[in-house]
Amino acid sequence: MSTPINKSAILEPYLAGVHARLPQESLDALALATGASAQQLDRLRQAYPLCPDTLLQLLSIYNGTYHEKYAGGTVSVYLLGSDAYEYPYYLSSVEQILEDRQSRQRSIADIYGHYLVEDPGIVDPRIDVTIQQGQRLCFSHCMNNGGSSVLYLDFNPSASGKVGQVVRFMHDPDHYQVIADSFDDYLQLLIDEDYGFLSEDNFE
Repeated sequence: MSTPINKSAILEPYLAGVHARLPQESLDALALATGASAQQLDRLRQAYPLCPDTLLQLLSIYNGTYHEKYAGGTVSVYLLGSDAYEYPYYLSSVEQILEDRQSRQRSIADIYGHYLVEDPGIVDPRIDVTIQQGQRLCFSHCMNNGGSSVLYLDFNPSASGKVGQVVRFMHDPDHYQVIADSFDDYLQLLIDEDYGFLSEDNFE
């Protein structure tokens, strides 16, 4: 039996703000999207027991907008942002999240090795560099298909971090930064910044 999802207080106003700012072409595409099934959400919960209800609720509405194939066509729509306001982000589907989990077996320490000693500023001290990347839930890739930036939910922080914090990875120069203490705080950040990631420049 599926565990009920607690309704989020922030998701509805957040999505209302997104919808008000998306161009009509994106809204038409988004109308093709459907939500993840209860079985899909249960699989996500099994992989990430601490996955926040707000993200589960969002996925129950739109099961991904990252070049996601639906019955009516492929949906590629920006739904999210970060503190790097020039980059809008897609929402990953349950399947993409679970695929990312399997493919990210190395830790940050494995990837960067001695560079972390030479340049400790690569990683926010609230992040544990020793855990496998797949233990973090990768919920979003940026407009450059993840090549420039990816967003994670981090359930295994360092002693100075918080369980469920949102981590933004940025490439060239590579950097891992905590941008919010929780997924709800992350959405509030985007609201407070007036959805800067949905500027008209990103749709030209």
